[in-house]
Amino acid sequence: MSISGLYLVKKSGLEDEKINQALNMLLIDRKNEFRELSEVLLRSTKSMETIPNSEHFVLNFCLDVNDAFKTWSGQMELSTSSPQKALTILRQLSRNKTTMNQLAHLLNLSYTLADEFKEIYRRLN
Repeated sequence: MSISGLYLVKKSGLEDEKINQALNMLLIDRKNEFRELSEVLLRSTKSMETIPNSEHFVLNFCLDVNDAFKTWSGQMELSTSSPQKALTILRQLSRNKTTMNQLAHLLNLSYTLADEFKEIYRRLN
């Protein structure tokens, strides 16, 4: 499998065409937020340009943060992978950060991008 197809969003119940359409619409207004998360997650200032489909990788991460929050807040039951997922999310975002505010900013950013994506996806026919 080539790296270009590695990070495509594959969530159950979501159609590929609508995913791409919703993501493209979200990127119009949120390109900078995707770039900021890409720099943190993929460790390169030019991540969005050098890794094909990096926006799909970032969106997958954001959707994972959104799901993890539902578990943390008690909206969803714990799964066997919940603790590992939570630790992975926190470790990825907190690397090279010096304050909880920086971590909270990235968590909020991820959560908001996932919510906006879900809303755009829901509104597509």
